[in-house]
Amino acid sequence: MRIRTTAPAVLAAAALSVSLLAASPASAATARHQGGLHLGTIQYDSPGRDTRSNSSLNAEWVNIHNSSRSAIQLKGYKLKDNTGYTYTFSSYKIGAGKTVKVRTGKGSDASGVRYWGRGNYVWNNTGDKARLIKPSDSQLDSCSWSRLGSGSISCH
Repeated sequence: MRIRTTAPAVLAAAALSVSLLAASPASAATARHQGGLHLGTIQYDSPGRDTRSNSSLNAEWVNIHNSSRSAIQLKGYKLKDNTGYTYTFSSYKIGAGKTVKVRTGKGSDASGVRYWGRGNYVWNNTGDKARLIKPSDSQLDSCSWSRLGSGSISCH
């Protein structure tokens, strides 16, 4: 009889621990990006010497990910840094579950990649903040770093 009376208590304790894990901060951070548009990885420090060559500028980039189940039209969305440098999307539809990479330098826009067209770097290696801004000018997402590390950061 003892086994039967302790089994419900063990099951209740297990259920409680699972519900506590589900409410943990790590789960809350993951839930933040479920079903929406957000900043992904940022390569803020172009590998190698900063020569301002177009290939070096294009090695600095930001990924924007659509984790929703629908395509999103990005026309009018903006990507900004702390200085105020701003990239504004023209008509571009990002598919469900897809990523678009915004490169700092010049190039020909294609599926999955856009070019800012700048002749100088945008992202400060020792600290900056990337902001994804909706066409209504409200901030949708942001990602910051405060010191030079590996040269890239995963924002989710």
